[in-house]
Amino acid sequence: MTGVYHRLQARFFPPIPDAIRDDVALLRADRVETLTPMLFLMLAATTPTAIYGGVETVHPFIRIGFPVILAIVGVLGFLFLRHNRGRRMSPRRARRIIREASWVSGITGGMCCLWTVTNWLAAPPETHSYYAMIMAMGSLATAYCLSSIRFATFLNLGVGLAPVSALMLTSGNPPEIAAGTSLVIATLFLLRMVVQQHGQVIDLLELQRQMRELAHTDPLTGLANRREFDLRLDEEIAKADGAGRFAIALLDLNGFKPINDRHGHAIGDGVLCELADRLRRACGHHAIVARQGGDEFAILVPAGSPLLGTALADHILAALAAPYRIEGRSIGVGAGVGTAYWPEHGDSARQLLEVADRALYAAKAANRPLPSSVESVGRVA
Repeated sequence: MTGVYHRLQARFFPPIPDAIRDDVALLRADRVETLTPMLFLMLAATTPTAIYGGVETVHPFIRIGFPVILAIVGVLGFLFLRHNRGRRMSPRRARRIIREASWVSGITGGMCCLWTVTNWLAAPPETHSYYAMIMAMGSLATAYCLSSIRFATFLNLGVGLAPVSALMLTSGNPPEIAAGTSLVIATLFLLRMVVQQHGQVIDLLELQRQMRELAHTDPLTGLANRREFDLRLDEEIAKADGAGRFAIALLDLNGFKPINDRHGHAIGDGVLCELADRLRRACGHHAIVARQGGDEFAILVPAGSPLLGTALADHILAALAAPYRIEGRSIGVGAGVGTAYWPEHGDSARQLLEVADRALYAAKAANRPLPSSVESVGRVA
């Protein structure tokens, strides 16, 4: 029994990859906010006809009270969504919208179903089909608006259509049995379309994530590329305040071209990949390491990073000092590092990069540490 449950769960509710979980939530919430206002209006608009079409013998709380409650929910839901239109959507808010949409639609669907079943049982047989049509149209419209949320779709179709379909199939009336069969088939078809749509959305978001990674990742080393570094630097400047400081470091290898000439580009690529791994280990989660191109690298040390309390250039060069073992060969290669700090060396990305670049090439030219009076530190190894 457990195996059947897991197979059904994997078939209808497959897990969402962690990397795109937020993207899925944002997409679902956006679709809900786009489509449900009209659904709420439709719910409110059907109230007078529902009251008018109710059977007199049905208890007034169900015959009149339920439609009135649904009308109030519809108006309030429409006004709430209109009020929040254009508001920034965060993953946390998106998940809250998804939960609320699922349970509100499930509860209102249950009320509509109870109204329909009660009136069906109290109405003459020749009018049964009208109540079934009202319920079917409402449930299918709701399922369409919430089709991006599989749980809400299954819940609404189950609560809204299962009881009505059962009444039609067991009525003993051939036209109602035929209509009930068609309704069940249409429901199953819609559920299949929802599952397929979910799979297509997941594939599309996975592809978008991969494209984003390709656009912001260096294909050889797996580090961030120049574009990603520039974006992160701009973000760090935008959120910086006078109380904090952050740093950037530019790194350039010494004599890298002879390695390619002597050993081949495959060995040179191996050196770059090994260097990237060393920089990752040296910086951990406390800095952003990027490959600028060729043998040039950049490091962004954000505000609050413990690396700001170290001699940054020396810390980086210490990680690169050991020879590189590439395909059984021991290859030594030096590097120069230039650093700059915000805000003392500039309040823009261009100024910080210029200061770090000058520090780097001054250190490489002198082949020694810069004087202590130079705050933008350059080091060569």
